[in-house]
Amino acid sequence: MAVIYVTTPIYYVNDAPHIGHAYTTTAGDVLTRWHRQRGQDVWYLTGVDEHGTKVQRAAEAGGVAPQEWVDRLVDQAWKPVVGTIDAANDDFIRTTEVRHKERVQRFWEVVRDNGYVYEADYEGPYCVGCEEFKLPGDLVEPEGGGVPLCPVHGRPVEMLKEKNWFFRLSAFTDALIDHYERHPEAVQPTSAYNEVMSFLRGGLVDISMSRSSVSWGIGLPWDERQVVYVWFDALLNYITAVGYGAPDGSDESQFFHETWPAHVQLVGKDILRCHAVYWPAMLMAAGLPLPQCVFAHGWLLVGGEKMSKTRLTGIAPSQIVDHFGSDAFRYYFMRAIQFGQDGSFSWEDMSARYTSELANGLGNLASRATAMVQRYRDGVLPTPGPATSAEEALQAMMTVMAAEADDAMLALDFASGIGAVRRFIDAVNLYVTEQEPWVLAKDPALSERLDTVLYTMCEALRAIAVLYNPVMPKAMSSLWDQLGAGRSIGPLGEQRIDAVARWGQLPAGTAVSKGAILFPRLEESAE
Repeated sequence: MAVIYVTTPIYYVNDAPHIGHAYTTTAGDVLTRWHRQRGQDVWYLTGVDEHGTKVQRAAEAGGVAPQEWVDRLVDQAWKPVVGTIDAANDDFIRTTEVRHKERVQRFWEVVRDNGYVYEADYEGPYCVGCEEFKLPGDLVEPEGGGVPLCPVHGRPVEMLKEKNWFFRLSAFTDALIDHYERHPEAVQPTSAYNEVMSFLRGGLVDISMSRSSVSWGIGLPWDERQVVYVWFDALLNYITAVGYGAPDGSDESQFFHETWPAHVQLVGKDILRCHAVYWPAMLMAAGLPLPQCVFAHGWLLVGGEKMSKTRLTGIAPSQIVDHFGSDAFRYYFMRAIQFGQDGSFSWEDMSARYTSELANGLGNLASRATAMVQRYRDGVLPTPGPATSAEEALQAMMTVMAAEADDAMLALDFASGIGAVRRFIDAVNLYVTEQEPWVLAKDPALSERLDTVLYTMCEALRAIAVLYNPVMPKAMSSLWDQLGAGRSIGPLGEQRIDAVARWGQLPAGTAVSKGAILFPRLEESAE
């Protein structure tokens, strides 16, 4: 069975992470958890990019060596945020690791031997913020004239003149166009595909793959005066982390062949060109297969501006998680924003969704179901009586809902997948309101009917817990325990998506307990 290999972009460590970074990591984590619950082998990679001009200057400004600077940021900020959002990544790569450095050098030796690297002079604009050589058409002319601006950072570019080594990017124009015409699913969403094809049809030009004016980087094995240009170092993490360049016949080398090409590579739309043009061209130059899909999501906006530390719109993930909890963080950003489009974060909107969809929706349903089994059946799940049209309708809806959710999540349409489950929760809540189990409990003659309603509520919650587990693992683990499902069915993480809609899996006689509130009432304000 092929490994489902998913990667986040490799994050740049010149500053602490904000929720824009956590957003991408959460998306990858939800996707990989979903695949795991489909019984598939998964490998989820995230990591950090530690070389380049920006880091070198930040370290110098801080009065420390670049390695000390990045070590501190990675240990104190970047690795902790993975835990803050409950990401279950399989690996975390740093571009300062020996495994990465050695394999980057090996890769570029292969590309050079294949005839795609040559020495020449470079003169042109460079954005330190993007760590990217810019084309004249990429830039914005400032009002009143002056040095052109980077459209992403709004800052003047620097004009560079260096003798560097160049990558023959132009050699891959036609090959990339042909590849994407045959595999339009390889760049998503459609808007990203159209952008990439437009850029390719304009023709590619060779690009510098090394820097002579930067010392903080991976040295070229054939030219000690140069380091690998940071993008042509960082992009390679996706293969160096899974064993590219390891000795032939080794376990790492075997793992690379089992894992690559990647199933999905998640990126922000501002780095689409690097991942959908430069990266596949590099792979072609080395004779390696291309990723199955590069998916470019939109920006998170605050006050109408892209999330950014430089513009003071960066929000630390812990600020939100400390107030709402990690499950609500994961739920909100996957539910409220259509993945692939820009979306605005609002504290007020998140509070409203938390209250209506989580606390009053799912949380209330779970609380009522477990409390009533506790109260009316001494905490033992009863054997249901005959199903009526009300139960049959819920069972049919669950079958449709599970299929819709699976299709949507696999297509990275997280909002629709979560929305399908939420509609089912609303239907179950309506069912409870209409069946009035608190009224049934007053009439001994309706005891069997009450058993059916109580069982239906808990069995519906079983399916909800499985489908929401990739999104909210902590809360669903608690719900699973309250339903007694771990003891009667097995671990939540081992429940299969493709079997979730089969009705009647929660055995009668299971001990049900009313545990902690899944989504507690929020404080009126947060720090």
